[in-house]
Amino acid sequence: MTADGGRPVSARVWNYWLGGKDHYEVDRRAGDEVARHVPGIVAAARADRQFLARCVARLVDRGVRQFLDVGTGLPTADNTHEIAQRLAPDARIVYVDNDPLVLTHARALLTSTPEGATSYLDADVRDPERILREAAATLDTGEPIALMLLAIVHLITDADEARAIVARLVDALPSGSYLVLSHACLDVESTRTAVRVWNDSGTPHPLRPRTAAEIAGFFTGLDLVEPGVVSCSRWHPAPNAWGEPAEVMTFCGVARKP
Repeated sequence: MTADGGRPVSARVWNYWLGGKDHYEVDRRAGDEVARHVPGIVAAARADRQFLARCVARLVDRGVRQFLDVGTGLPTADNTHEIAQRLAPDARIVYVDNDPLVLTHARALLTSTPEGATSYLDADVRDPERILREAAATLDTGEPIALMLLAIVHLITDADEARAIVARLVDALPSGSYLVLSHACLDVESTRTAVRVWNDSGTPHPLRPRTAAEIAGFFTGLDLVEPGVVSCSRWHPAPNAWGEPAEVMTFCGVARKP
């Protein structure tokens, strides 16, 4: 890749949609092109981020003190460690990503309370053995861990590979751990257009959306937390006077390992 970004990269486009500053012109063009065809894409990105905040807070309330955040993306406001350690200063967080720009900004992810810990692994989700091995330097593998896979599994286009990776990571977690996953959902009509435009943009990271039933399959053998697999905007939203939030194209779920 050239110094100013030769092709759009998902982490930078995502950062652009979230109102961040770490992106190039090529990313903005790609983001604007997708948003022109699919006006709801920015809302979906923001709903996913808001889901992260609500989910981490609820898991801390359930006693979880360890988070393995794979596919971290570029730092923005209220990252996993900031939310968790604000509520539980002893929380321990490991971030994982293989994007060079995320690595450059990793210092923003390495802050921590004195009581807790935060670390960063430069690793690919397709190498679960390395992730598990190196995360053990920061996390206590005998205590519950929340595995965060937000908007990352749909970058694994082969269905069997995606299932195998998620299963391997979950299998290594102790009882009482949680799987937190969000994923582009084919059940929302606009998802097809968004994915087609994105995959035609020249990105090195094509997307493979899946149906809600396929997304639910990643939670096989786990106990889904209510309300199950739903639009990110509808997972325990804050009460408001306007009724149920609009459905977005990213669906999510949280499940506990028995």
